[in-house]
Amino acid sequence: MFNSLYFEYPYVALALVAFILCELFCKMKLPSFYFPHAAQFMNSTISASKFLFLLKWLGIVLMVVALMSPVKDEAYELEPKKGHELAIIIDASQSMQARGFDDNNPGISRFDIVKAIVSDFIKKRVTDNIGLVVFGEYSFIASPLTYDENILSRIVSQLQIGMAGKYTALYESLAQGVNLLKMSESKSKVAILLTDGFSTQGVDKIPLDVALDMAKKEGVKVYPVGIGMPHEYNRNVLMKIAKETGGVAFGASSANELKAVYDKIDELEKVEIKNETFTYMNYYYIYPLFVAFILLMTYVYLRNKRGVN
Repeated sequence: MFNSLYFEYPYVALALVAFILCELFCKMKLPSFYFPHAAQFMNSTISASKFLFLLKWLGIVLMVVALMSPVKDEAYELEPKKGHELAIIIDASQSMQARGFDDNNPGISRFDIVKAIVSDFIKKRVTDNIGLVVFGEYSFIASPLTYDENILSRIVSQLQIGMAGKYTALYESLAQGVNLLKMSESKSKVAILLTDGFSTQGVDKIPLDVALDMAKKEGVKVYPVGIGMPHEYNRNVLMKIAKETGGVAFGASSANELKAVYDKIDELEKVEIKNETFTYMNYYYIYPLFVAFILLMTYVYLRNKRGVN
């Protein structure tokens, strides 16, 4: 309890000197009376005088201690919430049902592997405000921006292949991701665009250039990720998206490579978090002040009752 306890006004201790000087030189002037045989009363009053003397000076010392304001600092840290505004864009088209992407579990679909890896990624980004876009023939916002990684992980676990149609509206999904981040005033906006296919002509209603202009205008850095064999996705388009938005394009032909890609993105977009620290001052003057008050009141009561100086 007394660790790091200090006095806010230590110089008030000099007041004790004033009390001592006053005790020595400021004697109370009272009218004097002569009593014969006064010595017989002296022995019975000496012990009472010592007790009252102790009460008085202990009360004075504690009162001065209270005026010195004993205080203790306790530091508190606020949980930081300053990360990126991040849009995760996931391809849920029919092609994502392909299997054999994970050598350890060849029977599982690409989409299920993506969901597991994305969920792990979300859990790492506790300071990011993350939203989720899912696309197929059309795209939709599955989750607005939120810091709640539990809700996001639950939504990701409920995603299904084909829930947005079986084709690939790749550029429309990028525009939807930009729209998700558009209302944010953050200076750091990032989108991770994952796909295993080419944009489907006649389905994708937004041209690539328009989607790129939107991303550049809103300052969104895009990390395109192509999964599957290199011929299964449009590598040139993904590289163009990355180049024009300041991101990096990745390719992953297996679950391990995809996990490494998300680890790399996590590393590239690390945020230096500085915790905000506040100091709360606990004052303890009330304790010596209360005891001093009791002691001095007792002193006054006994002094008046016994008539002892």
